[in-house]
Amino acid sequence: MNKIIRTTTALTTLGLVAAMMAGCASAAATDKPAADATSAAPSVNEVRLGYFANVTHAPALVGLEEGLFADALGDDVKITTQVFNAGPAAIEALSAGAIDATYIGPNPSINTFIQSGGESARIVAGAAIGGAALVVRDGIDSPEDLKGTTLASPQLGNTQDVALRKWLGDEGYTTDTAGGGDVHVTPTENAQTLTLFQQGQLDGAWLPEPWVSRLSLDAGAHVLQDEADLWDDGEFPTTVLLVRKQFLDEHPDVVAELLKGHEAAVKWIADNPDEAPGVINGAIEKETGKPLDDAVIERALEHVTFSVDPVADTFETLVQNGVDAGTQKKGSIDGLFDLRLLNKQLNAEDEDTVSAAGLGKD
Repeated sequence: MNKIIRTTTALTTLGLVAAMMAGCASAAATDKPAADATSAAPSVNEVRLGYFANVTHAPALVGLEEGLFADALGDDVKITTQVFNAGPAAIEALSAGAIDATYIGPNPSINTFIQSGGESARIVAGAAIGGAALVVRDGIDSPEDLKGTTLASPQLGNTQDVALRKWLGDEGYTTDTAGGGDVHVTPTENAQTLTLFQQGQLDGAWLPEPWVSRLSLDAGAHVLQDEADLWDDGEFPTTVLLVRKQFLDEHPDVVAELLKGHEAAVKWIADNPDEAPGVINGAIEKETGKPLDDAVIERALEHVTFSVDPVADTFETLVQNGVDAGTQKKGSIDGLFDLRLLNKQLNAEDEDTVSAAGLGKD
């Protein structure tokens, strides 16, 4: 039977070293056409998937809770999972070979691709659009009120961290990765951010959902800047599905089945608007030990759109944002996307295909 095995977020040094040694021992993968590979039996019997216990990762939560990944992968492939707080930690695990795929934000995806010279990973689908904002305490009513304040982000170099630093720069403020500058940016785990904000030790934070809604409804914060207002048509990618390149090259058949489960989860959310909040909330409770208030989950879902489209045409801007924020080096992202398996699937279903915007294969 197909099994879902959940593991903790912590990676021991020994585990990382062993995973890296195993990766080094593997034969170098070739860039064979992933969309053309087929096999009567699965080429591997396990896929290790990372995700966050966030509303913006709802396709992962729903895919696991509703058994959609299990249905797609079949009895011969088990799925094991690992939960992360933010992108850089998930990238560390992916790079070490400890996981094969992860739901993650676009900026860590970009960063690993550039740092590895395009050898680390590929984006194979989109997952979520929107659902991030800067929330602040009473008394901060405009960007001019931010000088000298302390703001949190989920982790240094993650998608919201980059967005915050870029926006502050555009507003005329300086920041640095050590927490200095006109506005002090302090990367902090999301649950701790809520606690510190309630204690008055933080003035605000740039966060993904459901944390925007939690700080707004549970802690009295208000939205100073919705990230959607900074993008054309309000569309910006919050979550994508990223696969380790070697795994994609060697096991395209299993990645194709994972994508079927992913697409099924995105469709399930759209087709079950009354059930989705409860299922997503139940999954969050399993990982965090506490469900969200109904008002929080409902507000959060109002600000997120779930789609397999990775909105690839925004990624050049995201690269520049990371460079401007000082969290990423310059580099090419040509080849970051491999959407062939997804588009093959969409074509077979008479659905609209998605574009790599000239940044990979589609």
